[in-house]
Amino acid sequence: MEEFWKSLILGIIQGFTEFLPISSTGHLVLGRKYLGMAEAGLLLDTLLHFGTLVAVMAVFWDDIVHLIRKPFSRLGFLLLVGTIPTAIIGLTFEDYFEEISKTGSTIGVEFLATGIILWWADRIKNKGYKPFEKITYKDALFIGTLQGAAILPAISRSGLTIAGSLFRGIEKEAAARFSFLLSLPAIFGACILQGKKLVEHQSETISLLPLLVGTFAAAISGYIAVRWMLKILGKGSLKIFAVYVWVLGAIVVILQFTGNW
Repeated sequence: MEEFWKSLILGIIQGFTEFLPISSTGHLVLGRKYLGMAEAGLLLDTLLHFGTLVAVMAVFWDDIVHLIRKPFSRLGFLLLVGTIPTAIIGLTFEDYFEEISKTGSTIGVEFLATGIILWWADRIKNKGYKPFEKITYKDALFIGTLQGAAILPAISRSGLTIAGSLFRGIEKEAAARFSFLLSLPAIFGACILQGKKLVEHQSETISLLPLLVGTFAAAISGYIAVRWMLKILGKGSLKIFAVYVWVLGAIVVILQFTGNW
């Protein structure tokens, strides 16, 4: 029963924080630490990512269908261009960043950095002039590079890609849409890599019910988070998220500095 509740909590954390600009990896590091789980388990990690993949596909199903029917469309090439730098950075520094994620030694500072980026992006979010149809390959390359940089545990992927879109003058609604669509190949790639490791190690002991619960929780909470972010970028402010990660980052830094981490 303990596995059930831990998986449920981690699923909710993964779903909400993958798409809210507050860093899913950073929150999972904290969640595992305070749930007494040094590792959530590779199979559970993979299925949590799969749950968030389902969430994005559900929200942007029309775009998914378009990509399936016309894989060589302009949108398909934009996502390809944006995914290339993400893949290069991720594969090159995979082992290094995995080690950082395990220790959580830098997440306090990274939360603080995420807050600065979000605050800065919020100040320009109403100045975008480019609609979705005007996004260029240079825009996609820039945003994809920022997505790759978000491999650091507490640097938010959605925060960096939305901010990068706004920095490039893309309208806020288009920025959110492109950010979430660009997450599709990134999350799918993460699932593939984790699945490969899972096959190689085959050491999972977690039972089926907690796995299903965690996956379902990640999908539902992820769906809610994507819908919420689309509304927030349309009418609300990113500053509340900046303040949240600043407070969280400050707490973590204090705990680390005082030896209580």
